[in-house]
Amino acid sequence: MSFRTLLLAGALSCALATPALAHRQWLLPSTSTLASTGEYVTIDAAISNDLFYPDHFAIDPAQVSVWAPDGTSAQIENPAKGRYRGTFDVAVNKAGTWKIGMERSAIMGTFKVDGQEWRVGGRGRPAGGPGMAPGVGMPSGPAPANAANGAGPGSGQPPRMVASVADIPANATDVALTETLSRNFVYVTAGEPTKPALTGKGLEFDPVTHPDSLVQNEDGRFRFLIDGKPAAGVKITVVPGGKKYREAEEAQELTTGADGTVAVKWPVAGWYWLNASAQDTKPSDKRASTRRMAFTTTLEVVAP
Repeated sequence: MSFRTLLLAGALSCALATPALAHRQWLLPSTSTLASTGEYVTIDAAISNDLFYPDHFAIDPAQVSVWAPDGTSAQIENPAKGRYRGTFDVAVNKAGTWKIGMERSAIMGTFKVDGQEWRVGGRGRPAGGPGMAPGVGMPSGPAPANAANGAGPGSGQPPRMVASVADIPANATDVALTETLSRNFVYVTAGEPTKPALTGKGLEFDPVTHPDSLVQNEDGRFRFLIDGKPAAGVKITVVPGGKKYREAEEAQELTTGADGTVAVKWPVAGWYWLNASAQDTKPSDKRASTRRMAFTTTLEVVAP
């Protein structure tokens, strides 16, 4: 899928919201390392309260892309979406490190037409309301194209909305837009690890310690880049799985240094969820004023 593909607003919200205040989006491989090619890895995909226990919403495998170690695209197999969890297989038929996951961008926000507030992206209802023809019940004056007419904030009804920034009319005022960039990848290695390619766009994960070579009680060092350059001040949250079976979150809250790197400790072996987030004023679309970026991965830490 194209990097510019619009992600459903709910999935972006989970990826970009403050981790302590939102459901968490995650991908969980059956393993991160394989001795050789000719094997499969099965991946669960969900949004949930507890890591990695599916209890809220499934991620549709159709949203997932796969990149082989040589950068070519591959296909998922046996996709299925249940109530709480999506699942799929990947045939690991090339040596090196595979990248599996999702990357999406969207522009969301609000604007006004004749004093009435409209939303770009998000949730609304069909134009004119249920059972009405498109356009019926629109506000007076020029209405945005492809619009859904709701009653607006404070009414208890879904707000008026348009699908994209292309539908914002020329007479719009009070335009407030934010570009959101979200990536959620896991890494699976067959044989010797290799370095996945980077795009040079948005917030990216450029690990010093390979993500499939993490060992309990040995620090993992990760570098984060924004638009290809080391990113200082990126907020990192690291949470071990199994929260359902313990009282404390045991999260590590970290920040990258001037060189964009951060050191992460692994007190116990197991699966960890890592989320990085950053914000700046360099959106790719000139109509937006801010850019919010997030990167999420699931990491396996083995016992020494």
